[in-house]
Amino acid sequence: MTTTEQKSPRYTGKRNRLDRPELLAPAGNLEKLKFAVHYGADAVYIGGQKYGLRSNADNFSFEEMKEGVEFAAKYGAKVFVATNIYAHDEDIAGLEHYLQKLEEAGIAAIIAADPIIIETAQRAAPKLEVHLSTQQSTLNWQAVKFWKDEGLPRVVLGRETSFKEIAEIKANVDIEIEAFIHGAMCSSYSGRCVLSNHFTDRDSNRGGCCQSCRWKYDLFVDEAPLYDEEADPFTMGSKDLCMIEYMPELIEVGVDSFKIEGRMKSLHYVATVVNVYRQAIDAYFEDPEGYVLKPEWVEEINKAANRPLNTGFFLDTPGAEDHIYEPEDKAAPYDFAGVVLEYDETSGIAVVQQRNHFKPGQEVEFVGPGGTFFKQMIEAIEDEEGNALDAARHPLQRLRIRTAKPVKPMDLMRKKIGKR
Repeated sequence: MTTTEQKSPRYTGKRNRLDRPELLAPAGNLEKLKFAVHYGADAVYIGGQKYGLRSNADNFSFEEMKEGVEFAAKYGAKVFVATNIYAHDEDIAGLEHYLQKLEEAGIAAIIAADPIIIETAQRAAPKLEVHLSTQQSTLNWQAVKFWKDEGLPRVVLGRETSFKEIAEIKANVDIEIEAFIHGAMCSSYSGRCVLSNHFTDRDSNRGGCCQSCRWKYDLFVDEAPLYDEEADPFTMGSKDLCMIEYMPELIEVGVDSFKIEGRMKSLHYVATVVNVYRQAIDAYFEDPEGYVLKPEWVEEINKAANRPLNTGFFLDTPGAEDHIYEPEDKAAPYDFAGVVLEYDETSGIAVVQQRNHFKPGQEVEFVGPGGTFFKQMIEAIEDEEGNALDAARHPLQRLRIRTAKPVKPMDLMRKKIGKR
């Protein structure tokens, strides 16, 4: 992970709550929602079938939303729904009914950018909180005050906001501030990109982004290729954001909700990243003066990373070194291999649902909420009938494995890549 060498000063913003900041996690489907909550999220944000900016995610039906709300409630967690498109005239039909259905499903808040969605929710579904989306690119305290005066209890700041600007906002406006602290960054200005529209007729601001900034391009100067045929093609994607090394600064500046990006990311990514930030937040509040960053937290984050990491705009304006201009190797050297379904204490046998190929003789890791972790070699694999297998090849197959230590349902198993 790349970070700025010099630590930022500890900005002390005006906190209006004595409780811990909310840890807000992405959930692309119902299974990811359950794992995010189980691994420590205080709230999750999801997408419905309409009005969200991740149209390629699985997204939720109203029935799945109700199930997700009920599951989250058992942990004291909340569910938010992204309705953050910029609407065209044809998008407005059915909006009022859709928002009322969200309210009926028990959704705690929507995340919105378009004034017509905000106004309609306030009028037609008053039990829904309305949080201003990062799509509004809100970066200064006067803009934040405008939205507070419009009745919004929370603003999701643009990803371009710095520590100093957050401190200024908290000093001038009594409102909840939500900020992205981990995940993908946009090469455009907080998502206001039209490259996808021009290249593929997929509207980035209506949920159709094709991520054209991450494509591979050939470069030319006066119609002559800039590179020879052996050179890597050009890309222009941003490195991913990671603020695990700056938890005291995030807490003390007054951020009320720590947001993780990634509704399109894997279950392993969501669970791992939430698990790390949960531990860091709790460790800080248990002993603020004695808080130290644990090396294993950074190691865990890197096991789930898809691209190189940096600190975004929090400390300074990103430069050329904070972008990716050529193809990079996969940062995470681990694959998600399975989920624990059951564990028998007497026999020490776990029932694991397979998610990726693994076989006897491989070293795997088991990880669970709160940082429970151990490594072991896979000695043998059996199917549910007790038949010995030379490998786990079939997705979602239920397998029997002896574990070196006790495990629990929803613990994850992973393996190093390239060790088949």
